[in-house]
Amino acid sequence: MAGETTGVEIVDAALAGKAAPFAERLVADQVASKLASQDATLWGPEAESEASIRLSWTTLHKSSRPLIGEIEALRTDLRSEGVDRVVLAGMGGSSLAPEVIAATEGVALTVLDTTDPGQVADALAGDLERTVIVVSSKSGGTVETDSHRRIFAKAFTDAGIDAARRIVVVTDPGSPFAELSEKEGYRKVFLADPNVGGRYSALTAFGLVPAGLAGADIARLLDQAASVAETLATDSTDNPAVKLAAAWAAAHEDGAEKVVIADTGSGIKGFADWAEQLIAESTGKQGTGLLPVAVEGPDSPGFADAKSDATPVAVGQAEGAAKISVTGPLGAQMLLWEFATALVGRLLGINPFDQPDVEVAKKAARSLLDNPDALKGGEEPSTVDGAVQVFGSAGVATDGKLADILRAFFDSAPETGYIAVQAYLDRLDDASTALLRGEIAKRTGRQTTFGWGPRFLHSTGQYHKGGHQNGVFLQLTGAVEQDLDVPDRPYTLGVLQHAQALGDGQVLAEHGRPVLRLHLTDRAAGLAELVRAVQEAGE
Repeated sequence: MAGETTGVEIVDAALAGKAAPFAERLVADQVASKLASQDATLWGPEAESEASIRLSWTTLHKSSRPLIGEIEALRTDLRSEGVDRVVLAGMGGSSLAPEVIAATEGVALTVLDTTDPGQVADALAGDLERTVIVVSSKSGGTVETDSHRRIFAKAFTDAGIDAARRIVVVTDPGSPFAELSEKEGYRKVFLADPNVGGRYSALTAFGLVPAGLAGADIARLLDQAASVAETLATDSTDNPAVKLAAAWAAAHEDGAEKVVIADTGSGIKGFADWAEQLIAESTGKQGTGLLPVAVEGPDSPGFADAKSDATPVAVGQAEGAAKISVTGPLGAQMLLWEFATALVGRLLGINPFDQPDVEVAKKAARSLLDNPDALKGGEEPSTVDGAVQVFGSAGVATDGKLADILRAFFDSAPETGYIAVQAYLDRLDDASTALLRGEIAKRTGRQTTFGWGPRFLHSTGQYHKGGHQNGVFLQLTGAVEQDLDVPDRPYTLGVLQHAQALGDGQVLAEHGRPVLRLHLTDRAAGLAELVRAVQEAGE
């Protein structure tokens, strides 16, 4: 359970043997202790300038303590005014960490990391009289988050509520967003440590403010991290981060570049979704890296039947096919996995703190937004099968029945490759779409990932372009029943969502990745047809 001792066990004896030399190398080079003392030279001269401004996360269990009182004071003030519903607008590390913290603590937090108009409309339909929105962005320039801020500010004003009093901001010191917040007179601005990248920001204001305002015990979370910090800084083969990084590196060298993560009763909710960004965005570059595969449980396809290209990792006690188990409470596990990810970056020879391929998809989406005609015209489906329109990148077969198209597409992935399902849909109303991951994995025998768009663009999107080039990409888009305007912007949320899907598909195709896009002209009917086609394709 969540209160157990923090540790890593390499269950598989063969993997443990192969991991030993990697662990010994980390110990001999004193990498753990140097990381804890924020030595920016660990990843080579090319990474040094970036690493020098990205290592403050190693001491957050101490430096974030002043936030505890600040957050509690604001929460008390808001509650005294009858404001007890917390909405979070944030992408990537700004949403994934607070979501897992709040879920694990069992407190209500409405997370907006989407451009789907239906999902945002549902959040708006909540009781605005009781609502505060936390807008989290390092610069303020994140298009999704900026759109959410504009939409909620207008909704508050239209409801006769002082919008500035209901907007709380988390940003970096001196950022354009900090300046805008001061000018607008927003309720409270929390300035995060600027020397921490988004995916390592769980224990900064980005992770703690939304979760703390929702009622999570963030002091306990920091205590959990503090309890393991000294061990993680130790140059020893018993250091759990050294063990985990060494096992990942050994598996990678042996051809297992995928890390399949399942919870086995840890008491932590949604941990794999947070770890997914940390690992994929940190390691997936220069044609290498570790691809995290978040699965539903230890009996799920991809974990229970993992082949030689994947390493099943249990969050909790070892069960079933697990080759590695990682135990401990949430705060400790977050720090442990961050250390392990930075250490494996050293072993893989990559910089774990940059994300060169994330920005390229954002640029492509912005380019499409600046050219609305490109979004509206020139998009004739190759095939229409019921409520599903079929589009494909060059070389992808798109003729015939949907089941035949899918069968050919799945078969085009190498046996040791992967299939990525990318759903630009409503992750609440269209939640059943996530079931496709297991169905496809079971019927194809290939590792299969699932991501909600555009949220995955801020996480696994880096690996998709920069990691091992053995993936095929199934994009799902859907008709928008009722769109939402973005105040003072020349586009709607639906147009933005469409631009993000097309932009990412364009970049993937430019990187030589096969892309099949299925557009559901009726979401419910299209999803039902898609499930049937997947089942038929696997027969």
